[in-house]
Amino acid sequence: MYNMFLRLLVAGILAGLIGIERELRSKEAGLRTHFLVGIGSALITIVSKYGFYDILGLDGIGLDPSRIAAQIVSGVGFLGAGTIILQKQAVKGLTTAAGIWATSGIGIAVGAGLYEISIFSTVLVLVGLEILQKSLKTILRGQVDMVIDILKESKGDIIKSIEECKGNVIYYKSRKSRNNGEETYTVELKVRLKKEGKALDIIRKIEDTDGVISVEVENI
Repeated sequence: MYNMFLRLLVAGILAGLIGIERELRSKEAGLRTHFLVGIGSALITIVSKYGFYDILGLDGIGLDPSRIAAQIVSGVGFLGAGTIILQKQAVKGLTTAAGIWATSGIGIAVGAGLYEISIFSTVLVLVGLEILQKSLKTILRGQVDMVIDILKESKGDIIKSIEECKGNVIYYKSRKSRNNGEETYTVELKVRLKKEGKALDIIRKIEDTDGVISVEVENI
């Protein structure tokens, strides 16, 4: 029995470490969510593994206890889907959803008593979330994502404003929409800054451009 308590504790600690990383980045699912997913997955796995010993040996009884643990993967999929949002045609929350799914796998492994692989998997997840993120930032330093709502006649002025502030447009996508009956455009941009360019200068320049309704910016 104490061994099962230990498994739940270890699952909570490992899941909590991933949750803390998400919490520090102000993501949709943080410490509490990952903590509960880890413990819940471990608990269900323990029940699946040990909860039916008393009837498995009875005549006429044929059960596959592993089917209970198998439902964790599909069940957590719905939870992860709840963290994914679609905002202005941009999908966000995929990393958090994948983190919840990975956390459930760690919880299953701990519940099955596979401590070593659970700890190693936790380290790999944290490495993927932190070190790879920092490496990506270094590679893509100076790149800015923008979503701009503008009037039709302002599209050319946006590109001109970016180039005047030492920026290069490396991705451009535009779609037409209507705002209070008026025809507008939503433009998605990826801008690569030159060494002397500053993101803040570009933002201010675009905001001052005639016809610009709103500007949303995300630095990578």
